[in-house]
Amino acid sequence: MPFSPGIKARAIQLLLGRVMSHVHKDLRFTDIPKRTETLRVETGAGPVTCTVYRPPVGTEPPAPVYVNLHGGGFVVARHEQDDHICRYIAAKAGCVVINVDYAVAPQHPFPAPVTQAYDVTAWVAENGEAHDWDGSRLAVGGHSAGANLTAAVCRTARDRGTFTPRLQLLDSAPFDQVADPATKHSPIAKPLLTPQLMRIFTAAYVPDPADLTHPLVSPGLADDLAGLPPALVITARNDRLHEEGAAYAKALEAAGVPVTHRVFEDVDHYFTHAGPAPEGKEAIDLMATTLRTALSD
Repeated sequence: MPFSPGIKARAIQLLLGRVMSHVHKDLRFTDIPKRTETLRVETGAGPVTCTVYRPPVGTEPPAPVYVNLHGGGFVVARHEQDDHICRYIAAKAGCVVINVDYAVAPQHPFPAPVTQAYDVTAWVAENGEAHDWDGSRLAVGGHSAGANLTAAVCRTARDRGTFTPRLQLLDSAPFDQVADPATKHSPIAKPLLTPQLMRIFTAAYVPDPADLTHPLVSPGLADDLAGLPPALVITARNDRLHEEGAAYAKALEAAGVPVTHRVFEDVDHYFTHAGPAPEGKEAIDLMATTLRTALSD
């Protein structure tokens, strides 16, 4: 008897959870101190724990704020995998970073992660004064599944007219959950993301196939992108998700959204975590410098 999508996803949680928390030794930025605290935010899909990274001592308050959404195929709940990126951005962009430990599938399928990501970001925008950050100077971004959630947060904020991020940072995102992963090609023989793994992720996150075309699930299929925040889109040439990332960047630009699309050659999915280190450092620095500019007065 074949295993259910939920059982497969829980097996992936056990197998990949620890692996995804391991960052390339030359990308750990051990020279950057960690100034953090924890806060808990109530959302429409349950409470969410967030780690708050503070900028260097001496940064003029209130600092701008960046909301970070980790990856993991909507299945792996390891927000600490982005610790190196959060520390670097807090230090180099001079902003507060909120690293969101949102709920994951199969225990919490769509739309719970979207609800949590949006509600936390809205809370951050509204509660800066009490926590010593400037909620009016806000950006949101993420990596892989977290970048997909970032697009959903920005779309929801636009549609509700609640807050306006100054930047959306979209790193190696899945934008089309409808297309068969086997049709998503890579120029290398064995890319990190296999069709089987991608199917497990999607089946766990979106158990109702009718939801696959929803614009909050597959933002790359939406045709109403005008009015979304300026975007930094990062793609890896060897990643199976490169083509849909490039297509989303072009669609945003065609809709009048300011877009910077940077393609990193000869690297695969999650190179900002697994390396190679030179390209990973360059991409993370690009995130930080773009955020600094976007969040400046």
